[in-house]
Amino acid sequence: MARLGGARTNRIENCIMRAKPAAETVQSASSGDDYQSWLTREPSFVTTGGGLDSDVAALKQFSDAGDGLLQLSTGGKGLDHKNLDLTRLIKDKIHDVRAAFLRVHAEAVYSSLTDTFAQPVRIQSLVDTAVRRYPGLLPSASKITEDATRSLKEKEGHERAIGLLLSHIFANPRAGIHLLQSMLRPLPDSVEETAKFSRDGVLDLGAAVLRRTGKAAELLMYNPEYLNAEDASTIGPMEQAVDVAILDPITEVCVLRGTPAQHPRYAGRNIFCSGLNLTHLYEGKIPYLWYLTRDLGFVNKIAHGLLDDPDAIDDPMPTVEKPWIAAVETFAIGGGCQYLLVMDYTLAEKSAYLTLPARKEGIIPGLTNMRLPRFVGDRITRQAILFDRRLEADSPEGRMIVDQIVPDGEMSSAVEATVQKLTSSGSVSTVGNRKALRVCQESLDDVRRYMASYAREQVKCHLSPALVRNLEDNWLKPKGKL
Repeated sequence: MARLGGARTNRIENCIMRAKPAAETVQSASSGDDYQSWLTREPSFVTTGGGLDSDVAALKQFSDAGDGLLQLSTGGKGLDHKNLDLTRLIKDKIHDVRAAFLRVHAEAVYSSLTDTFAQPVRIQSLVDTAVRRYPGLLPSASKITEDATRSLKEKEGHERAIGLLLSHIFANPRAGIHLLQSMLRPLPDSVEETAKFSRDGVLDLGAAVLRRTGKAAELLMYNPEYLNAEDASTIGPMEQAVDVAILDPITEVCVLRGTPAQHPRYAGRNIFCSGLNLTHLYEGKIPYLWYLTRDLGFVNKIAHGLLDDPDAIDDPMPTVEKPWIAAVETFAIGGGCQYLLVMDYTLAEKSAYLTLPARKEGIIPGLTNMRLPRFVGDRITRQAILFDRRLEADSPEGRMIVDQIVPDGEMSSAVEATVQKLTSSGSVSTVGNRKALRVCQESLDDVRRYMASYAREQVKCHLSPALVRNLEDNWLKPKGKL
């Protein structure tokens, strides 16, 4: 049986007492009693005997009652409705009870959402189904939808429960691996799009364009208004293009490049990637699930390949993959730098630079914290992530990530020569060797264990007032947007 401790309960009770001005004592007495009564009804959860259904009911009852109190505390006319500290503590209490439920039932919940692990499921679909099947574990669909329309600073924090659920799923070895492998499957339209690309040699998906160049498929990032930044408009096209590049039977090697920007400062130059679209993040247009869908979708597909066999959901190693080359022109910022950590070979212009401005942004830079130390060691990793260290491509530190420095303006010929060198002996051994290298460097279980922490910590960052403040101070004010 699980029972939560009393430290937070005592803080809530003390907060209730402080919240009662003398003039409102009569009106507020019942409200205070409601809070105290709610706290005493905190559920325990059964660890044996198949008590999932009864525990779901108990969780829903407690969560619904807490939501009712939050309505009083945020918009009602009762005595406690202006007590923001009390509101926070009620939300924390609901969060703690949800965590206690998941510590007991995370695998059973995931099993029920995947037909006893028989069906693959993507993260968004998993969450949407859990919202319907497990009321109380997650906020309602209407609350999540309404919150999605708000700016970052105005969000109610409903995504916190989503991060908690996913953290517990990834912490469970069986459920976590199943979800990772599900995310490595091709998107539904990928086979059809692959046929188009094989026929035409080009596939324009809007924010991502795939074109055949000899034995290579070049994936061109295209978001010129935002210096090829990543946002909600890019994530789907990028994953579709990665699927097609890997599935295409003619392609032997894949190349990731940027395209020209509209900004006059970079006129005539190709831009690799400027990272996350911080304007959209501040406006609330980047949901929490965006991070996980990106990292476990096309980025992880580049790293680990596609799980293309419908009968191989229990196979620890995906079987379809291609070698990847990155061509960095101008800069690779944030997410752009993250791409380089899953590449087999990286070329960069002599004047290019790499940065991971995680501290200034206030978020965790994907799986960089796990992958970057393999390239540059722990100290430089901490300097780059925690202290904004800029790495010039043509520097001793930059060359730990970049394989070849190319004179500015000569990237196309350098890419062509690299593709020729990589494919001159065929691609079979190249694929086999990249798999063999990865076995001891980064297994899917390594990714799973990392994601158990990342899912929990990233949602804290995403909903933190510090993130809003960092965006305002480091991004919007310097650009005159505030």
